[in-house]
Amino acid sequence: MSSDPQCPDPRCSDPQLTRRIRNHHFDSQRWNGLPPRDDDIIIASPYKSGTTWLQSIVAHLLFEGELPASLAELSPWLEANYHDLEALQQTLEQQRHRRFIKSHLPLDALPWDHQRSFLYIARDGRDVAMSLWNHYINWSDEAHQLVNQVPNERGDTFPRAPADVQTFFDDWLQRGWLGWEQDGWPYWSFFHNVQSWWDHHQQPNILLLHYNDLKADLLAQVQRIACFLGIDPDPERLEMVCAAVDFKAMRRRSATYVPCGGRLWKGGAESFLYRGTNGRWRGVLRPEQLEAYERVSRNALSPDCHSWLHRSCDQQLPTVAG
Repeated sequence: MSSDPQCPDPRCSDPQLTRRIRNHHFDSQRWNGLPPRDDDIIIASPYKSGTTWLQSIVAHLLFEGELPASLAELSPWLEANYHDLEALQQTLEQQRHRRFIKSHLPLDALPWDHQRSFLYIARDGRDVAMSLWNHYINWSDEAHQLVNQVPNERGDTFPRAPADVQTFFDDWLQRGWLGWEQDGWPYWSFFHNVQSWWDHHQQPNILLLHYNDLKADLLAQVQRIACFLGIDPDPERLEMVCAAVDFKAMRRRSATYVPCGGRLWKGGAESFLYRGTNGRWRGVLRPEQLEAYERVSRNALSPDCHSWLHRSCDQQLPTVAG
């Protein structure tokens, strides 16, 4: 899709790399040293929106039977500061299978390439906040040491989790870690991340996915992902992929799927694959917090993006991995 100076809609132009993000978790410039391959797959999300689930779907579409290595080895998080960059680049360069690389970057901090395939998954922010809270309070001491060993743009150390979810939610909703961010504390902006991908989701090499859609009809979404990636599995193979990425199946083998084998969380890998359910914020967040979320999310997102992100959040759907 070529740029059109007469068209004010950002979807008329190619995504542009306009910012570097260097925080406690990652440095977006780590992507600069990786020569792209035409068949690369980038799996992106803000956080706690089904990233590991989506990586697992792609892994089982690419590999038949047991995965040949852990998911983190097959699909590394390239921008993460706590991985040795040279070793990670060497691993990716030596991979002979189709590469599928994880990212939590907004699109304006990620190098664009028309040949790469981009899968982006997002989820209602209230559900994201509840999942992120569980993720955060279960951090081990080793996790804190890892993210604080590399200086970041702000210069502060990554804080310990507050004592209650309400305090966490208020900070996450209305504070940013970097100066330009308005939300996401102490991680990174959720709303900017979602909007940056939504603005260009009509690009032919971006597939936008919603967590609720995978929960509602996993088979249909796996078929959609496979078609987008140019993979044509037979019906039996599709059923096998869906069975492999069922929540209970993934939890039984959580050390294979969870980053670092789960050692960075107090409860191990199973606390990372916690519940995968929606709506846990009901009865937990106070009415004024929900009103604040509605206000902030509408200010941060375009109307069509806001409508897409928050649709079907009241629907009761079967539990699967998140």
